[in-house]
Amino acid sequence: MTLNAELHAFYTARQQQFPAETRQIMRRAGQELADSGHADRALTVGARAPRFRLPSATGEPVSLAGLLAAGPVVLTFYRGTWCPYCNIALRALQQHHDEISARGARLAAVSPQIPDESLSLADRHQLAFSVLSDVGSDTAKQYGLAFDLPDDLAAVYDRLGFDLQRVNGGYARTLPLPATYVIDREGVIRWAFVDADYTRRAEPTDVLAALDALG
Repeated sequence: MTLNAELHAFYTARQQQFPAETRQIMRRAGQELADSGHADRALTVGARAPRFRLPSATGEPVSLAGLLAAGPVVLTFYRGTWCPYCNIALRALQQHHDEISARGARLAAVSPQIPDESLSLADRHQLAFSVLSDVGSDTAKQYGLAFDLPDDLAAVYDRLGFDLQRVNGGYARTLPLPATYVIDREGVIRWAFVDADYTRRAEPTDVLAALDALG
């Protein structure tokens, strides 16, 4: 089963757990974000990847320059530990981590959550790659990915107990669009996946193909 087939199956099952009003709010917010064209304005192939220096789950600083020193970089942005779609996508990347490494690439995942939340995620899923904290979403903003939740969807997330105020270090409303980039050693984006729909993610096999295309 592909990653997106797994995500779709999860979405279909999960929708039955929500009241009709909650489903309506989620769908309307998702459609408004898609219609805004935000994903089309994010950085894409040919752009120079903005440099960053972010704390890892254990508090160690990790920079894009440092990652690129070892080879190309696969950089993925996700919403947080509270998002089950993100967890599924990160587990899928972990399953392909050896293949990514075999191509000389480094994998790093970025979210707006605090390091303690990232550490919990890394431990729970036994992630072998860097999980970085972009509190305040400054890096996501540089990549054109950051957006603010509408009031009604933020209220839904509060009712679901996600507590984004805490896990995002006081920046409860700002999240990144799901995105994955393949960045070459010169710091240029050579492959990009950006989608306003958080239930869709980059297929790991497509990431591997993009790395192979780097030559």
